[in-house]
Amino acid sequence: MSIARAGGAGATRACPHCREVVLESAAVCPACRHYLRFGADTDTAPVAAITPLTIEGSIRHPPEGDPWEYTVVVTIRNDRGEEVARKLIGVGAMYPNEQCSFTLSVETESVRTKRPSRGVVRH
Repeated sequence: MSIARAGGAGATRACPHCREVVLESAAVCPACRHYLRFGADTDTAPVAAITPLTIEGSIRHPPEGDPWEYTVVVTIRNDRGEEVARKLIGVGAMYPNEQCSFTLSVETESVRTKRPSRGVVRH
């Protein structure tokens, strides 16, 4: 994960409901979909989210054959190709003539951060 200072863009916290790591700016947990805060945040003001990446696909087991086992893993790499996060999402089995669908999406949003006022020096 990216290293970000508290209150800055990319800063994270744990969801109090499911304990997943979420962005501090999130009003709703993307994992459990519980509300995290109800009022407007004065430090950050997120704008509309966009989804620059969505991958959707499905696999079907042939009508004959032994069951298949599957593992879903997501890996995030930075611009230098270094792995910054790797997460096992789920595992399962598929039996003859069964189908599973998978969707991966990346949501982004711009965050305006509060800047210190000019002329004020803080030490």
